Amino acid sequence: MINRPTALSMRWEDVLFAHWPVDPELVQSTLPDGLDVDEFEGQAYLSVVAFVMSNISPRGVPFGLSFPELNLRTYVTHGDGPPGIYFYNLDADDRIGVPVARTLFGLPYYRAEMDVARFHEGIRFRSRRTHDGVPPASFDATYRPTGEPYQPEPGTLEGFLTERYRFYAVGHDRLPAVDLGGDQLYAGDIAHDPWTLRDADVEIDRNDLFEAAGFDVPESEPIYQYGPEIDVTAGRVRRL
Repeated sequence: MINRPTALSMRWEDVLFAHWPVDPELVQSTLPDGLDVDEFEGQAYLSVVAFVMSNISPRGVPFGLSFPELNLRTYVTHGDGPPGIYFYNLDADDRIGVPVARTLFGLPYYRAEMDVARFHEGIRFRSRRTHDGVPPASFDATYRPTGEPYQPEPGTLEGFLTERYRFYAVGHDRLPAVDLGGDQLYAGDIAHDPWTLRDADVEIDRNDLFEAAGFDVPESEPIYQYGPEIDVTAGRVRRL
């Protein structure tokens, strides 16, 4: 875990991790210069992560926002730095939070209409992207935790997929939040306690995130994990 000045604090709730093993060369071809695909036993991974962000509070602000988020990500390295995450897109249901996140963190956040319904058997998470000028994408999944809680051990696949404390983004030097098509690389760090996870039963009725990011739908079997809640802090992005 990396400790840096805190620009934002939040809580992540009812987290679904859905991970698909894919060809590392496929992922590498989509990464910006300076990032290398991170592999586990010869496999790269594309992951869909759905959750609710609650009590999102910039430093010094006494109140917080809450909204659902859905993202597609992969796993990367940069030089001698710690392994991290590269996001292809992050959809969120908040007209204030999306521009704030794009401004503070230079990440490809998109507006979406979302609905999260909790019931005794689990969570149903639905999303429909409404952001102008980007490919449309919808997602509809129902999931519930199963099995006993566990903490991922270092060196395991579970730890490789979840214990990540750095993210990367690309953008122009002066306007990373306005134009993410540039070639300048940025990094940001987050901090939280180690995950406590459970296995998950998942039914995905629709998932357009791969096609919207230019990928074919993976034919591999996904790995599912569930995280109940975790408190997170994040620092501002910095130019590398």
